[in-house]
Amino acid sequence: MAEDPSETELAERYRPRLEAEREEIAESSAASGESRRPVELDQQSVGRLSRQDALQNQAMAQAQEARRSGRLRAIAAAVERIEEGEFGFCEDCGDFIGWRRLDLDPCAVRCTDCAR
Repeated sequence: MAEDPSETELAERYRPRLEAEREEIAESSAASGESRRPVELDQQSVGRLSRQDALQNQAMAQAQEARRSGRLRAIAAAVERIEEGEFGFCEDCGDFIGWRRLDLDPCAVRCTDCAR
């Protein structure tokens, strides 16, 4: 079994990636916020399908914003774990999560065994 990585090694490898992802999400959220306006519907000139489409688009935008918000919380928690020296280790069993799992998602908090 490979030796557990150092805190410095983990921080150097994943902090820049987490911060870049956080910035990318913030930028995309700001860009979509600029294009988002309240939908005004004129009941006489807009048919039922158009209203449904507008409401569906609004619901999809809200769901996307909820996903962004959730990911930002996960990134903030991962950065906090880096600062506390707990990053990369399973919150259930304490073992190293593993490079491949962290490469897929640096916000992972459980090893593969505990995640099952």
